[in-house]
Amino acid sequence: MITKFLAALFLPCLLVMLFTRVTYNHVIGLVLTVALIAASAYKGYTHTWPLIVIDAFSLTLGFYLSSRMMKRTSKSA
Repeated sequence: MITKFLAALFLPCLLVMLFTRVTYNHVIGLVLTVALIAASAYKGYTHTWPLIVIDAFSLTLGFYLSSRMMKRTSKSA
């Protein structure tokens, strides 16, 4: 159970940043990550409310960091 909480804390944030880097759009990165989390919830891997809250927090943090990354990248170009 601890591994699920740690994965929920770090993986959505990293996925948003990865998809943002690949697509060059932080909104698309967020949408793709939310789709992956929704698919995993549909399959039954996310079954407690604290896990969903941690996922949402990590998504929000990832969106914030990726938007900062995009701003910094556009300034240097």
